[in-house]
Amino acid sequence: MEIASVIKYEGDNSTFIWKHPLEDFNSMTQLIVHESQEALFFMNGQALDLFGAGRYTLETQNIPKIGKFLNRATGDETPFHCEVYFINKAEQMAIKWGTDSKVQYIDPQYGFPLSIGASGDMSLHVEDSRKLLLKLVGTENFLGQQKLVSFFRAFLMTRVKTYIAQVIKANAINIFEIDENLTAFSENIHKLLIPDFANYGVALERFLVTNIVKPDGDRQYEKFKELHFRQYADIAEAKLRQQTDLIYAQTEAQKVVIDSQAQATKRAQEGYTYAQERGFDVAEKVAQNEAVGQFTNMGVGLGTMAGVGGAVGGLVGGAVNNAMNSAAQPFAPQAGAPVQPAAPQPADDMATFKAKVDKLTMLKDAGIISDEEFAQMKAKLLSEIL
Repeated sequence: MEIASVIKYEGDNSTFIWKHPLEDFNSMTQLIVHESQEALFFMNGQALDLFGAGRYTLETQNIPKIGKFLNRATGDETPFHCEVYFINKAEQMAIKWGTDSKVQYIDPQYGFPLSIGASGDMSLHVEDSRKLLLKLVGTENFLGQQKLVSFFRAFLMTRVKTYIAQVIKANAINIFEIDENLTAFSENIHKLLIPDFANYGVALERFLVTNIVKPDGDRQYEKFKELHFRQYADIAEAKLRQQTDLIYAQTEAQKVVIDSQAQATKRAQEGYTYAQERGFDVAEKVAQNEAVGQFTNMGVGLGTMAGVGGAVGGLVGGAVNNAMNSAAQPFAPQAGAPVQPAAPQPADDMATFKAKVDKLTMLKDAGIISDEEFAQMKAKLLSEIL
C-alpha cells in the first residue's frame, strides 16, 4: 500500500457521477477537485464530507505500515473502508427526449379529439450531489447521461404527456397555431417539470419542445384543418377586394378632379365662367325646342340668346328683359305704321303661357335670371292672358 495517493477525475462531460477506483487509501492522501466538480467522501459506508473545488488532505484510519499489520486479523482487508465519488456539476445540454406514445386531448377551440406526439431537447445539471448519489447511484461506480435519462424516462413520459394536455387547455392553444406558440409552450411545461427533477437533486435548466407530431392524414383532422385555413383565406380575400374597390374609387375621383381642373383652365383661357357655360347649354336647348314658324317662341328663343350674350358681356338682366318684351309682344308696330286692332286671344293661350314659364324656369335654373326677375316676368306673362 502506498503511503499517500493523489485522487482526481478528468473525464468527459457526459458523466454525472464517477467513483474513483482507489479505495481504502491511507491518511495524507491528496484529493484534487476541479471547478466544475464536487467530491463526496465516504468513510465506513457513510457519506461524510462534500468537497468543492480545491486540493484537500484526507484523514482516514488507514495508517501505512501499522495498517498492514492490523489488516492481518481481517484477511488483509482493512476494516476502515473509504472511497470518493466525483460529481460533475457542469450543465449537460442537448439531451434528447420524446413521448413514447401519442397524447390524447380535446382541442380547446374546435372541440374535437386529437392525438399528437412531441419531442425536443433538455439540459440538466446536478443541483444536490448528495441527494442524487444517495437516491439514484447507491453503490454503483458510474452514472452517465443515458443512464440518468433512462431513470427519469418513466416519470418524465407520464408527466410530460399530462402537462402537454394541461398547457394546451389552460392557454386555449389550437392545434393549427401550436407551432407559433412553441416558445411559451416549452416554458410552461418546463416550469411544471422543475419540481419533479429537483426531487432527485437534478436541476432542469432548459426544456424545449422542438417538434409536434400532428395527425396528418386523419380524416377528421384534415376536415377541421381545411375549415381553419378557409376562414383566414376568406378574410384575406375580402380585405383584398375592399382595398381594390377603394383604389378604383380613388382613381375615378382623381379622374373627375383632373377633368374639372382641365375644364376650369379652358374656361379661364376662353374668358367665361361655369354659370355662363350653363347658360349656353340652356340657350342651345331652348333654340332646339323652338317650333319653326312660331314667332312668339322664336322671340323667346332669340331673347334667350340675347340674354346669354348679355351675360357674357355683363348685361344679363337687361338682355333677358328685352327678350321677354320681345316674347310678350311679337308683333309690336313699327314707328309710323298704322295701328291694327288687337286680334282675339287664341284658345291655346294657357299652353303658350306654360311653355314660356317653362323656358323662364330653365333660365332661372341656369343662373341667367334671378328668382326676383323670374317672379316679375312670370307675373307679366300672367297679366297678359288675364
